[in-house]
Amino acid sequence: MTIPVTNQHIRNTWVFFWLPILIGLIVLYLPTFYDLANGLWTEDEQMHGPIILALSIWLIYRKWPQMIKCSEYSPPAASGWLLFIVALGLYAIGRSQQILVFEIGSFILTLAAILLISRGIAALKVLWFPLFFMLFMIPLPGPVVSMLTMPMKMAVSYVAEQVLYWAEYPIARNGVILQIGQYQLLVADACAGLQTLLTLEALGLFYLNLVQHPSVLRNITLVILIVPISFIANVIRVIALTLITYHYGDAAGQGFLHGFAGMVLFISALVMILSVDSFLHYLTKPRWINSAAAAP
Repeated sequence: MTIPVTNQHIRNTWVFFWLPILIGLIVLYLPTFYDLANGLWTEDEQMHGPIILALSIWLIYRKWPQMIKCSEYSPPAASGWLLFIVALGLYAIGRSQQILVFEIGSFILTLAAILLISRGIAALKVLWFPLFFMLFMIPLPGPVVSMLTMPMKMAVSYVAEQVLYWAEYPIARNGVILQIGQYQLLVADACAGLQTLLTLEALGLFYLNLVQHPSVLRNITLVILIVPISFIANVIRVIALTLITYHYGDAAGQGFLHGFAGMVLFISALVMILSVDSFLHYLTKPRWINSAAAAP
């Protein structure tokens, strides 16, 4: 005999099963995210962290009914317990030794372990993208950032200098220092493009996950093109800050308009991403539509 599932049954399942898990996650990781909100996430290079977290939670909420439905008859996976033990070990090491890669990474592994233990592999297949998306919250190790940042700063500085020189501004460059008029501007790590590249890559993947393009070629091409789009957006940001400083002074360049230049960066990048996506849509749209229109 089949027992109908009522709304009351769903509420009871949530209260008696998922609510204690949610409370446990809050107790375990609330100190971590509190420290991030008052520390790392206040820096320009890591301000995308809370955005990534919020979007990931929204994606989980959005796919939650689908996960429940798809994993209804999926058996729990015993491998989830092993993953859970590994996650707790990483959390203990990361929290005690202040290793953010371990501490934040353990949060993602803990969520994956809970899904495997409670709903099986089918649940993890449904929610794999939100968990993968959270990887963009993890800060890169310092040596990796230093190795990749300097060439990007040099390239951004060079292109910004050439563009402004072509526009007949009195500008010169010494390494990553731009001299325009009586002002000197140092192209900092935040303007180098590495973190912007990661943020835009994350937003690009988020966009592709929402629109669900059927063309694999279109998806891969857009993900690859986000790299030059990020570079161009950073050049636009450096040029905007340079012009603001030149015309309105150093106080304006380091004040509110500095943050405004960051908004210009992301707006210009998103406009370019949407424009490129529209162009790719034109190139990859099915040719049979044109053939059908030409047929008698």
